[in-house]
Amino acid sequence: MPAYEFALIVFCVSTTAGLVGALTGLGGGVIVTPALTLLLGVDIRYAIGASLVSVIATSSGAAAAYVRDGLSNIRIGMFLELATTVGAICGALLANKIPTAVLAVIFGLVLLHSAWQTSQMRKEVLLPPGGTPLAARLKLNGVYRSRTETIPYSVSHPGAGFGLMYIAGLLSGLLGIGSGALKVIAMDRIMGIPFKVSTATSSFMIGVTGAASAAIYLKRGYIHPVIALPVMLGVLSGSMVGARLLPRLPVRTLRRLFAILVGVIAVQMIFEGLRGKL
Repeated sequence: MPAYEFALIVFCVSTTAGLVGALTGLGGGVIVTPALTLLLGVDIRYAIGASLVSVIATSSGAAAAYVRDGLSNIRIGMFLELATTVGAICGALLANKIPTAVLAVIFGLVLLHSAWQTSQMRKEVLLPPGGTPLAARLKLNGVYRSRTETIPYSVSHPGAGFGLMYIAGLLSGLLGIGSGALKVIAMDRIMGIPFKVSTATSSFMIGVTGAASAAIYLKRGYIHPVIALPVMLGVLSGSMVGARLLPRLPVRTLRRLFAILVGVIAVQMIFEGLRGKL
């Protein structure tokens, strides 16, 4: 197959992945890697490298908007980014030593969790002011503005959140995903940060985490321009279309349907990995 035909197919697949990722909240990186490996037969390490490039590109635009709107907590992001960056580097180093079949099984298990996470409709619940002395010393507490008022919040258990962020970074470097769901869980459920702030701060962090591990994949030759460039453009285009369509579509039904789709892909990834076909 000529390179331009392959690049066009990759672009179309990645556009669909970006669209699905935007509508489900999973991000295109979670969808594009199994799509490339299962549909096009791309080596999973090259698929992960291309996915990391797309994660960096798509998160940058969203992060800039969230920072401009004052939703991202920069101090929390920089504090937790220490853990995610170290985790991402460790994950990228481990990826070269783990057999591709094992990577496929791990990816499938992460997809199963993502499918379950997608099917849950989250509601923002503000916790009563609390916080810890460490969070106060690090000046992690903050405020965010809703449509009608300014709401203060306090941060709890920064140490536990820091540890979970290392795991999120490890998965990001190992599998080429943003691990946004795990980051939001750490900030929202463990650290008591409001859900909107958690989501915005996670977007701010994802690009830095992806860049740390992408550098290692690039050094090892796992970022191929013929794959990475159409993946980046496709996921970015699909996510922009998805963001425009999202307000007009029945989100609850879509999320459940896509959760089933992602679950099927996850089972297929695990099955092919156990068979040693990837």
